[in-house]
Amino acid sequence: MAGLPDFLRHPFGKSAEREANVPPVIEIGGQQIPITIRRLAQSRRMVMRLAPDGSEIRISMPRWGRTAEALAFARSRAVWLETQLARHVPPAPLGDGSTLPFRGALLRVDHVVSAPRRPAVIESTLRLGGPAEGLDTRIRRWLQAEAKALFAQDLAFYCARAKVAIPTLALTNARSRWGSCSGKGIIRLNWRLIMAPDAVRRSVVAHEVAHLLHFDHSPRFHACLGKLFEGDIEEANRWLKPHGRGLYAILG
Repeated sequence: MAGLPDFLRHPFGKSAEREANVPPVIEIGGQQIPITIRRLAQSRRMVMRLAPDGSEIRISMPRWGRTAEALAFARSRAVWLETQLARHVPPAPLGDGSTLPFRGALLRVDHVVSAPRRPAVIESTLRLGGPAEGLDTRIRRWLQAEAKALFAQDLAFYCARAKVAIPTLALTNARSRWGSCSGKGIIRLNWRLIMAPDAVRRSVVAHEVAHLLHFDHSPRFHACLGKLFEGDIEEANRWLKPHGRGLYAILG
């Protein structure tokens, strides 16, 4: 291709070549934070979020958006990102006397070696026995079992209201969303919602059931959700925004 003119050797322009070589990483507060970019057909502007565990920056943008523009946008919000990262608390192990949120209330972990290994809620405590090793694992499994049981009840309730068949339920620990509904009708729900208030958990379940009828976020979807959910959706969302990330600081 030595004899071709420059514009034919580089049909997409040199700026595109430079953009492809820009690593999707920026430095925030002395940390190298990767950036995940999603180009969406419905996007009209760039939206940036920090992953719940602080591991990456997520930017959604129009399909025609350039990676360089996303990086510049992230750099322009460096102060905000540094503040958000400072709020992130690494997961701490649970032990006797520590506290655990459960359905919107705090339980004090009461570890008694001679007690049954299976956790049990006794008033405002979570009592369990067995060795201290593996305590986190036993508590996590208990929370997941409790979450699955409550999710199943919630699904049955909202599916009856929506007059749809109860879909397959799966638990997830996704960092990007609290729930999802696949095109095959499988609903996945984040088990960490068992730590949130009941109304918050149920709002997410109702949201995903509404997607069984409207696979979008159109006015019809929101009208359907408003009829399905008995509480205040906006109030539930207001709880999740400041408190949701903190649920990942427990049993990471």
